[in-house]
Amino acid sequence: MHRRLTVAGEILPLHTPFRISRGVRTAAQVVTVAIAQDGVTGRGECVPYPRYGENAESTILAIEAMRGAIEQGATRHELLELMPAGAARNAIDCALWDLELRLAESDLAAAFGLEKPLRPIVTAMTVSLDTPDLMAVAAAALADAPLLKVKVDRNDPAAALKAVRAAAPKPKMIVDPNESWTIAEVRDLQGLMSDQRIDLLEQPLPADADHDLIGFRSAIPIAADEAVHVAADLETLPDGYGVANIKLDKTGGLTAALELAEAARARGLGVMTGCMICSSLSIAPAWAIAATSSFADLDGPLWLAEDRTGGVSAANGIMSPPQPGFWGGI
Repeated sequence: MHRRLTVAGEILPLHTPFRISRGVRTAAQVVTVAIAQDGVTGRGECVPYPRYGENAESTILAIEAMRGAIEQGATRHELLELMPAGAARNAIDCALWDLELRLAESDLAAAFGLEKPLRPIVTAMTVSLDTPDLMAVAAAALADAPLLKVKVDRNDPAAALKAVRAAAPKPKMIVDPNESWTIAEVRDLQGLMSDQRIDLLEQPLPADADHDLIGFRSAIPIAADEAVHVAADLETLPDGYGVANIKLDKTGGLTAALELAEAARARGLGVMTGCMICSSLSIAPAWAIAATSSFADLDGPLWLAEDRTGGVSAANGIMSPPQPGFWGGI
């Protein structure tokens, strides 16, 4: 067996600034991997995330360090031992999945027992952080979507949530403070979130402070995002969490994401599938988890000024899968 590995960094401009409690983004920095074998090429993409100490340069270096092993035939399961979880492993793992499915003349639906053709899914549509008035304008444009995700911080989240709910009374709603709240704020905002019919609160506390959730019984289900990366993290996850948000860039690929999803469900946790701001090349493999998740938050490509040809499409929060042949034989 002989393979050829190609790796490259790309900057993908956004059509609108994306704001969360940590800052503003106007472009997505992604790293892509291609692995060619026997005239067939598999592709994968990752998004290095500074929150986890990653950037494009370090990610490319980590992938290059695996060149020998990958080109000599290392498998996805061997990769779990060779590399830590994170963006670099994700790009390689997803490229290997794509390659394997193409070589086997199979596809994602067949590999995971999903209905074929793949059915559309509901994805959260994000209302990024801004003034309450501007968030209301953004929410009004999404008022017919089934699910919204509202980015907030510590600066009067009550005003933001009230404004969004008034502008979009029908959708289910996820609130994401991106680790910016304290346990006191979580407690104090319980009544408001119930009144505003919030369906899920995502990672309100810093991951290193989530011990404050031990024994906490929230009126709103709480999802662990930054607090859970791989299945082993569930061993120490506080019982205040009821949902695990699975992102392939955290798990280090679809292989580890499947393990996390199975382990989370075995513990009685709900499963959410999330993403970074990315292209459809990151979303396609995540479909294997999202198709059976309680919540999906996969609108990353919808923020791009231009997505990859043949990628996902969406209307009013209903996302259709990529076109046939885009990834994994989909």
